[in-house]
Amino acid sequence: MSDRSSPLHQLHVDAGASFTDFAGWQMPVRYSSDLAEHHAVRTAAGIFDISHMAEILVSGPDAPAFLDYALAGKLSAIGLGQAKYSLLLAESGGIIDDLVVYRRADDAFLVVANAGNRFPVVAALTERAGDFDVTIEDQSDDISLIAVQGPLSRGILEATAGIAQLATPLDELKYYWSTDAKFGDLPLIIGRTGYTGEDGYELYVQADAAASLWEALISAGAPFGLVPAGLASRDTLRLEAGMPLYGHELNLDTFPVQAGLGRVVALTKEGDFVGRAAIEAGPPADARVLVGLVGEGKRAGRADYLVFDGDDEVGNITSGALSPTLGYPIAMAYVDVASSAAGTTLEIDVRGSRVAASVVPLPFYKKEENHG
Repeated sequence: MSDRSSPLHQLHVDAGASFTDFAGWQMPVRYSSDLAEHHAVRTAAGIFDISHMAEILVSGPDAPAFLDYALAGKLSAIGLGQAKYSLLLAESGGIIDDLVVYRRADDAFLVVANAGNRFPVVAALTERAGDFDVTIEDQSDDISLIAVQGPLSRGILEATAGIAQLATPLDELKYYWSTDAKFGDLPLIIGRTGYTGEDGYELYVQADAAASLWEALISAGAPFGLVPAGLASRDTLRLEAGMPLYGHELNLDTFPVQAGLGRVVALTKEGDFVGRAAIEAGPPADARVLVGLVGEGKRAGRADYLVFDGDDEVGNITSGALSPTLGYPIAMAYVDVASSAAGTTLEIDVRGSRVAASVVPLPFYKKEENHG
């Protein structure tokens, strides 16, 4: 049973949203139709409530060295305001969570974790702090997160009443960087980040100001075609963009290299980090690898459907859908290495019947193809 609701919950109810349980939160799954919301993000813009995400502040003199030890990436190397995608690994080399980390100061970083992994991430960071001079503060209850995603998102933010005093203008803000700003007289962090495969922004604000910010964005976005979008369209957007979802493509039994995330692990950084020995040893010889699959017809493979190469079961689907942008079925699946080469023809068991599918490189969709 969902026991948490977003500070924006009443606005979603008023907008006619349908809700679903997500990591113990009541979150909007759709407002109008999944397709309409998906297409709005690809062609104009959509606004998402992602207040269920977890925000953990890591600060103190040893914060850069601590994160280099606690996470797979080299966080000490990122610039002030820069963001970096990283992984929190177990000693076993498996993935506790995938994260985005923003450098807020020389000695302060904001770690953004998935909603369902908030407590495991806080626990792992706290446990790893050891002798490091760092403070770990779970600020998740105090911060709301709103995403505006799509090719017209910058114009919407620039037109939003109350957003001001940007340290870096949006036309100068590079991908995976952030800027401090104000919403009214309150602090606002704007990151040029997202989970849709489109250009866009994620806005961090005090929870008690989230409703005002949402309404201001909705009002400014109306002439641009901005629509509220739910978790269903967020899922098809990230799938088209080949972005993994924790609990589907990533879990404690999966090594980063299996998921195509070997580059996220900074094996060249000095010193030890949690999981290094396991990563260097590598996954088991028979470990499956993540591939993209494009299916024939209109019947999409879904999570947990089996994948066959001839008579042999060679894998299983982790995420799948009929792609709203591309018009054909797409899926991500873990398959045996011998069946993983691009161009390999496999079959998906879709409710008892076999559907042909071809292995393709990820992502399925790149925004450059549509709007530069």
